[in-house]
Amino acid sequence: MTLHIDSLFIGGEWIPPTTSHRITVISASTEDEIGSVPEARDGDVDAAVAAARAAFDDPSGWSRWSPDRRADALDSLAAELESRAEEIARRVSAQNGMPISIARQLETAFPVAIIRYYAGFVREATFEQSHPHLLGGTTTVRREPLGVIGAIAPWNFPQALASFKYAPALAAGCTLVLKPSPETVLDAVLFAEAVAASQLPAGVINIVPGGRDTGAYLIEHPGIDKVAFTGSTVVGRQIAEICGRLLRPVTLELGGKSAAIVLDDADLDLATIGEKLFGATLLNNGQTCFLGTRILAPRSRYHEVVGVFEALASSLKVGDALDPATQIGPLASERQRERVEGYIAKGIGDGARLVTGGRRPAALDRGWFVEPTVFADVDNQRAIAQEEIFGPVLSVIPYTDVDDAIAIANASDYGLGGTVWTCDTDRGMDVARRVRTGTIGVNTYLPDPGSPFGGIKNSGIGRELGPDAIANFQNTKSIYA
Repeated sequence: MTLHIDSLFIGGEWIPPTTSHRITVISASTEDEIGSVPEARDGDVDAAVAAARAAFDDPSGWSRWSPDRRADALDSLAAELESRAEEIARRVSAQNGMPISIARQLETAFPVAIIRYYAGFVREATFEQSHPHLLGGTTTVRREPLGVIGAIAPWNFPQALASFKYAPALAAGCTLVLKPSPETVLDAVLFAEAVAASQLPAGVINIVPGGRDTGAYLIEHPGIDKVAFTGSTVVGRQIAEICGRLLRPVTLELGGKSAAIVLDDADLDLATIGEKLFGATLLNNGQTCFLGTRILAPRSRYHEVVGVFEALASSLKVGDALDPATQIGPLASERQRERVEGYIAKGIGDGARLVTGGRRPAALDRGWFVEPTVFADVDNQRAIAQEEIFGPVLSVIPYTDVDDAIAIANASDYGLGGTVWTCDTDRGMDVARRVRTGTIGVNTYLPDPGSPFGGIKNSGIGRELGPDAIANFQNTKSIYA
């Protein structure tokens, strides 16, 4: 069944677009057309920003609701999303190739958990505190909602990474214009339906599907008070330059090339660690920014580590994203597959040893599939070790001792994620503390909704999730009395 939508969700209503431009969505697994939606253009963005501004400025509106009332509305949104969970998961998987077993967890359950976390947080938070003025009198410090947020979500985790933005923004009292990626707009329709059915007032969330031009117009729009973006480092730099010129606050969650450091005492039994190792290195077909795609292995166990990752990659079931048994689905687009295949060719050309994978699966003649791929004997300076591939490609790099491993891990332009694998948790924590990155796991990797998430260096600016994220969407005001 092909889904065609003819309206945009703006101001709490489904309204006709201002132009006839449309976005056509293609299934990553079958290459068939599965739907289309209107593409928002400048006039639609203007209407969305105006609706968000009106909702924010309303004297009795969202920004002035009590925290408890906002929390109740957030809980209602979580419930509406929960009731649509299975169809959201199916649409995400059909569009971007995410295995549906993963989509059911990370594209439905995880956003609901984040929304409910912020509902609970805002009920307990204090947004105004007073203390003695150092020169006499009293100072009251208020945290007030920042305003209208321009939020741009990517295609790899469209629901989860959108919730990283709108959940804390809503909790703070802000209103939003959300731009989903053109590759994943059909699930955004379900999100809009959930918003409409929730207790959120009209205009608090507005959705403008579109590509680069739509995003660029939104970012520079004079009615936007802050930009929150997840995507590539290249685009993130452009957004940072614009926001710098405009003196507009911005949060950027960008690319990664994280290291998975296997210490010499690590348990390499796949029956014990296989599921967590997969989640930390190959999740969502390798289309995950924080993955540890550089595997750092001690020379004393190098061949063993290579063998473990060869066994892991070759054991994974590759297939249709909607098949519950699938572990590796297709890449999100033909362009993305070409990019990944280009890096595989570059790795071979640079002298790395192709251990397994590197081809299109012979049994799958439709869909944008690439086999899980493992390279050995990789120099950390080579392109496949330094540049974000965003596909199921791992590079196993040898090291001599722990200091060498940490130096290699830190020899990267990125700093988003990472893992340490060891039988000694305290030793793993010591190594984790020395890696220059925004997040890192010991024998696992799973972002915590209640703790800050984000990167350093080319991996971004600012933090999402946890209490830190609320502050991203607030102004701090000091009142002297």
